[in-house]
Amino acid sequence: MPTDQLEDLITQAEAARLRNVSREAIYGLVARGKLGVVEIGGQKFVRRSEVEGYQPEVGGRPKTQAARNRPGVGRPPNPKPKAAKPASRSSRKKAEAKP
Repeated sequence: MPTDQLEDLITQAEAARLRNVSREAIYGLVARGKLGVVEIGGQKFVRRSEVEGYQPEVGGRPKTQAARNRPGVGRPPNPKPKAAKPASRSSRKKAEAKP
């Protein structure tokens, strides 16, 4: 491997510090094939240029869409509170039995 390519290699821990993420996050990117890995003498390295150029995928629904689908969003509040349930027959009997 040419010297200039060796200079581009950094450890996964260095990559984590460079991206301000955990080492586990870098390990996960390597495991999912998002970052290439070079193994030298049993130690794994990643290319600094790949780490610096990595753009995480944006996933999930847009926040505006999620807000529209939540119950109650965009609707006026219920003006009438629900009436209290009348006491059951057994609870009335218990209340009447007490002196």
